[in-house]
Amino acid sequence: MDLTQLRMFCCVAETGSLARAAEQLHRVPSNLTTRLRQLELELGTDLFIREKQRIRLSAMGHNFLNYAERILALSDEAMSITHAGEPAGNFALGSMESTAATRLPSLLAAYHQAFPQVALSLVTGTSGEIIDSVRAGRLAAALVDAPIDFDDLNGCISYRERMVVISPLNESPLEPPAGRSGHTVFAFRPSCSYRQRLQAWIKQMNVPVANTMEIQSYHSMMACVASGAGIAMVPRSVLEQLPGHERVQIHEIPDEFADTATWLIWRRDAFSPNVRALKEQIIVQNDGVIPLLKHPLSPEEVDLMHDTKSIRTDIHFNP
Repeated sequence: MDLTQLRMFCCVAETGSLARAAEQLHRVPSNLTTRLRQLELELGTDLFIREKQRIRLSAMGHNFLNYAERILALSDEAMSITHAGEPAGNFALGSMESTAATRLPSLLAAYHQAFPQVALSLVTGTSGEIIDSVRAGRLAAALVDAPIDFDDLNGCISYRERMVVISPLNESPLEPPAGRSGHTVFAFRPSCSYRQRLQAWIKQMNVPVANTMEIQSYHSMMACVASGAGIAMVPRSVLEQLPGHERVQIHEIPDEFADTATWLIWRRDAFSPNVRALKEQIIVQNDGVIPLLKHPLSPEEVDLMHDTKSIRTDIHFNP
């Protein structure tokens, strides 16, 4: 089984016709027939149901198609990583929910306009989940909350954020609500770095807490707080964009809990043209301010920066 056979298989599956697939692949139909038969013999199963004037996927063919498409996507990503030049191919990007809501709309629009040949897909989740996916190679890059304490990852600060605590109107988070022993805290899953930051603040300030409820969106989180059900911590940039934010009370908290940064991260062995281009788009959004890197670029990464004419080379490194 080779990539050429997989491309043939996927093309026939998509077009539903040997003739049309052969035309798209610039081959003769008999060549496709032979190569697909060889693939089926190797796999030990029929991938297609062949009728007089029609060819369609078998049940096993439908299952195999999913794997074939994933293999080809990974192959395209590997090629883009190993060949310096213009961004292209598939680009799997991860992001926190807050960043996806506030920072990414304009960033990804600019990225798509500059590099329409990149097929970008976005996955959202908690910082912990997304960092694990980057390290495992499932994501090419991600925007997450600090700290990034892994030597196999590189990254740079992309955005500064300010966290605030919100409570129902006329209610202090430092005092138990009327008739209750403590607050209900609304937060994302335990792997969320903002939840960990909130828990640290609660512990230091001795905030009375009755229980914690997991919420999977900031819209729902704010609605619960506005209804008088509890308290939460959110980035101010997110809160200001949420409808109905005037129905909650905003509480400033000490800088050690409030000040945070969103990092763009990538595997140190996989600084691809797609990741490099996203980093440059972030620099443009930040009025040309070049962020410090977690680790100095490797010689290969520096070569990639120099090989692309549109990229600035005056990158600042950490001491």
